[in-house]
Amino acid sequence: MSNVLYEVNDRICFLTLNRPEKKNALNAEMVSDLKDLFTKAEADANVKVIVLKANGDVFCSGADLESLQQLQKNSYEENLNDSKHLKELFFQIYTLKKVVIAQVQGHAIAGGCGLATVCDFVFAIPKAKMGYTEVRIGFIPAIVMVFLLRKVGEQKAKQLLLSGELISGEDSLKFGLVNHLVSEGQLSEEVILFCTRLIQNNSIQSMELTKQMIAQSQSMTLGDGLDYAAEMNAKARGTEDCKRGIAAFLNKEKLTW
Repeated sequence: MSNVLYEVNDRICFLTLNRPEKKNALNAEMVSDLKDLFTKAEADANVKVIVLKANGDVFCSGADLESLQQLQKNSYEENLNDSKHLKELFFQIYTLKKVVIAQVQGHAIAGGCGLATVCDFVFAIPKAKMGYTEVRIGFIPAIVMVFLLRKVGEQKAKQLLLSGELISGEDSLKFGLVNHLVSEGQLSEEVILFCTRLIQNNSIQSMELTKQMIAQSQSMTLGDGLDYAAEMNAKARGTEDCKRGIAAFLNKEKLTW
């Protein structure tokens, strides 16, 4: 049985975590599978938007218990390589050219919450609890911290990471971990509707360049950031999508991407 399922429908790629008997816990093999399938989806010309979802009642419970036990036996070098493996997945999702949407149908805990955090959009049901519980087992939420600080700011990140508390869907929305809170029966439908709007209304080149700028500009000085923005502005004007979009606007033509 595959750890992660790959399916494409109507230009939407669905990557489905498929270890429901293990609460979709992350191990090295699953991380490898996710990296391979995100690479496949990014290169797939039939894919414009990617949805990360899960089978079972839990979105992802974090690191697999067997993996956690192995940490006690690993050397520093082995633990460093394992940490880099997860770091590479999170960075890959965050910087992926295509938009990634997390469809959170159940609890997202520790590394599982990190997985949702690095996605571009998060849709969740009200009863899905989210949080970073690492400090409660003597561990640290090291890798996700880098992304969470960007996403919600220092004050909220401190509250989430230092308390280790699981928060409700409503609080996840208030904290900025979730973009849309949707009833359980409507979750899949709402995610597909949102994907369809992105697919039909937005240029894939424009979304790609915008994602790239968001990822890179935050670490720049104001001057460097503005220089970079001017360069990207000029680059965007030369793309085929921009030429096509401006022509359609001037000719008052309806444009479907």
